[in-house]
Amino acid sequence: MTKTRAERLMENAEGMDAIVVMNDGEPFLDSTFWYLTEQPGGCFESSFAVVRRDGSLDVIVSPLEEESAKDGVGNVCVFHTREEREGFLKESLKGCSKVGFNTHSSTYAMVEYVKKIAGGFEVVDAGNAIDATVSVKDQKEIEATKKACMISSQVAKELPDYIAEGRSEKEIAARMDNRMRELGGTGNAFDTIAAFGPYSAQPHHMPCDYRLKKGDTALFDFGTKYDRYCSDMTRTIFLGKPADILERAYEVVREAQLAGIAEYHAGASASAADLAARKIIDDSEFKGKFIHSFGHGIGMDVHQAISVSPKSEQILKAGNIVSAEPGIYIPGIGGIRIEDTVLVTENGCEILTDFDHSLTIV
Repeated sequence: MTKTRAERLMENAEGMDAIVVMNDGEPFLDSTFWYLTEQPGGCFESSFAVVRRDGSLDVIVSPLEEESAKDGVGNVCVFHTREEREGFLKESLKGCSKVGFNTHSSTYAMVEYVKKIAGGFEVVDAGNAIDATVSVKDQKEIEATKKACMISSQVAKELPDYIAEGRSEKEIAARMDNRMRELGGTGNAFDTIAAFGPYSAQPHHMPCDYRLKKGDTALFDFGTKYDRYCSDMTRTIFLGKPADILERAYEVVREAQLAGIAEYHAGASASAADLAARKIIDDSEFKGKFIHSFGHGIGMDVHQAISVSPKSEQILKAGNIVSAEPGIYIPGIGGIRIEDTVLVTENGCEILTDFDHSLTIV
């Protein structure tokens, strides 16, 4: 019988009697709440998900979220007053001596509040247990991610039709965002990056009023959400023939990405992909120009706790979804990045995003 997400979480929660996941309101909303409850929507501010050692799940919500909560899983407990909410919390944690909290998102004030209500327990960090659980995707999560990747892939294929001399970064980024919605996306995975010319040498550039010129690099890093799951991809194209150094950089990045992806499989060190890609770049004229890691985990959050970096000690597992995104950045001239979303499998990997990786000059 397939285990629930709550049961899988507690298998990773060594020594914990319960884990409390709480939403204190913007910006302190924890995607783990939606992961555990499998809610398709809702805001769920001031809500709690409490998982106990046996894998049972209490979902404590206000009347605002009652109907939405019924679309998910877990024992729904609806409170109408502060006292009722505190009563549900106290009952859920009855007899617990060691309670975990997600220190990645929980505020000190909320942890202290739960301790005051249902005190007598030791507070422990459940962050690693949560990371270990959400990083291995079930089939439902994989299907949602594939749909998100199909949407962003279609936009990637259309990008050569979007760019033209005089169009601004902001203009094309907005068009991409609208197009992802038209294709069924339910929100951006992150703020779309459109970086032209010398701005493409800034990995996290935000779109500005710069207008595309002949010979410019046009770098796009973007993703959508589908059923809360993210895609992440980067495509780099050129308006007119670029400088020779950028053409050479593009081919090196393309080769580096293939070398890194070849290292993606269950049981591999997460560092292997980065080191393979980095060797290709550092053996070229662009040594030292790859200034970030090769990849990261992807899920309900576009950055989840898998580090595909040269010093990573993590081991990849089947069901991990990670990015593959080497880059070369030449200040004042331009940057090249190629990125795909990749599913790790037992025998290798499956690239979920789809676009032409060959040098594209419009």
